[in-house]
Amino acid sequence: MLNNTYNQKMKFKFSLLLAILLSILNITAQKEEKKVTHDFELELEAEYRYFYNSALFEGQKDHFPSLGISPEYSLAWNKGYESINFKGFFRLDVDDERTHWDIRELYYQKANNNWELSLGLKKVYWGVTESNHLVDIINQTDAVETFDGEEKLGQPMAQFTWTTDKYGSFDFFYLPYHRKRTFSGKKGRLRFPVVIDKDDLNYESGAEEWRQDFAFRWKHYFSIFDIGLSHFYGTGREPLFTFDDIGNINAFYPVINQTGLDLQITHDAFLWKLESIYRNAEAQDFFALVAGLEYTFSNIDGNGLDIGILVEYLYDERDELALNALQNDVFFGSRIAFNDTQDTSILIGGIVDLESSSRIFSLEASRRFGNTWTAAIEARIFNNIDTNEFILSNFREDSFFKVSIAKYF
Repeated sequence: MLNNTYNQKMKFKFSLLLAILLSILNITAQKEEKKVTHDFELELEAEYRYFYNSALFEGQKDHFPSLGISPEYSLAWNKGYESINFKGFFRLDVDDERTHWDIRELYYQKANNNWELSLGLKKVYWGVTESNHLVDIINQTDAVETFDGEEKLGQPMAQFTWTTDKYGSFDFFYLPYHRKRTFSGKKGRLRFPVVIDKDDLNYESGAEEWRQDFAFRWKHYFSIFDIGLSHFYGTGREPLFTFDDIGNINAFYPVINQTGLDLQITHDAFLWKLESIYRNAEAQDFFALVAGLEYTFSNIDGNGLDIGILVEYLYDERDELALNALQNDVFFGSRIAFNDTQDTSILIGGIVDLESSSRIFSLEASRRFGNTWTAAIEARIFNNIDTNEFILSNFREDSFFKVSIAKYF
């Protein structure tokens, strides 16, 4: 009898203790879900660009000091499964058109098991090659910020991603608004003889910038292969240039269908890369590709020095009308990573036109100082540019050197 009473009391105490523990865990879990985390970063940059050749067109300057501000803020809750993310950008420059601001990203993101939803302005990158990113079509290029087209404007979108273990991941995009590309102003370099005001460029679609665009991408990896297949239907990010009878430049944004393939094969120290697109429009159809390889010599000096050798072939059926001016060219370069605490890296390269004398050489290097400072240099040299090159002939006197110093908070 006493043993039964004792056992009942022990069971009661154990049950009570278990209930208390479960309540504490439940309360802790609820607090963890509601816990909000913040993260803020700010980059301040001083930049100076110098064009050392005499200007080709009237009004162009040689010296371009500028200041850049890039704030970032993120707000996350629900164990990080929900977040709001913001990246802003502002630059003050001698060229009025290069003085600009942009919301690079401002979107809400929700993740749940095997799917993810993003709503707002966002940047999405596709591609594997170094010299030209053919398949990367979601965002508009910030053409006044960099010559190589690496910087992009924020794109309004709804993106839904569904990920599977067996079949890869599927991205669906709804793009409700088109953003125009900005070109250099009268004082700026890397421009055409006639200053192009982005507001003067028209659209093929009667809905203009409010045409509703759609895109899809499937990506997967198996064995040594990483593959992506994409399709975009909507207003193209590149304006189409035409000429009237007296040589004036006319440009508009066409409605396009673009199907893209990006493939990377990793084998030992080799990376084999391919990007290819077929673009169909009422005014123009064409095929383009970039194919090449990268081989890395790892830890050469025993202290982490890596040297990569890059070679790529570029082809574009548009010939001299290709806006990127890469229609039958070979890119060669070297990527040097010191893998030191200062994160020192160098990328040097050149593009050789196989049909003319045109050459473009480039240098990019960066190094961190302390924990919050970064210095970078960049150079672009246009050498012996053929005057028959529609794009590059306008830039033949625009070789430049750039140095920048950035402070991170």
